[in-house]
Amino acid sequence: MKIHSNFLCALTLFLTASFGMLHAQDNNVNTEFGVKGGFNMSNLYQSKADDNNVLYGFNAGVYATLPISDFIAIQPEILFTTKGAELDYNNGIASGNTKFRLNYIEVPLLVRVNITKNFNIHAGGYASYLVSSKVTGDGDIIFDQKIDTDNLNKFDAGLSAGVGVDFNPISIGLRYNHGLTTVGKERTTLAGTTYTFPDAKNNNLTLYLSYKLN
Repeated sequence: MKIHSNFLCALTLFLTASFGMLHAQDNNVNTEFGVKGGFNMSNLYQSKADDNNVLYGFNAGVYATLPISDFIAIQPEILFTTKGAELDYNNGIASGNTKFRLNYIEVPLLVRVNITKNFNIHAGGYASYLVSSKVTGDGDIIFDQKIDTDNLNKFDAGLSAGVGVDFNPISIGLRYNHGLTTVGKERTTLAGTTYTFPDAKNNNLTLYLSYKLN
């Protein structure tokens, strides 16, 4: 089940449930500072094929909402977030799964639009810095090994879009992050062949909960 399909299904369900709780009222956006955290579903994708195996993780950090008009605001965030992918294998000799985990400090910068006082949509981009990575295996072959971050691209960037429902001081929402940079570095072999490993980009769906502090 691809993250793209997950996002569309989850968004449909989320919007259906949310609109049932919303009321037509003043949609002015206010200055906010708060904390947030959530549940991640991540995988890696390539230009020709998606990795169908979802890796579950989390994110946590702080955010600010800075109004630029009555119903539009800029929302910067600083998050610790996990990404990566999980691969199941069964080759007749061994079976199990391998988890490729990437841990980032991520800075989204979003434009938030309040459709109503309680419901918002937001979109923008993010930049991330890789702080650690490891690969683990369960099943017939068990291992747990850290990966030198110098062997991977330390910077990641991409596009973000999502929806949120506000129940002052708590908000919930869904957000999809689409990576634009490859996780692996481009390398050249002795034969002159250029390759990138892993030649894939981050793909991430987040269900989050935030709490306003002011």
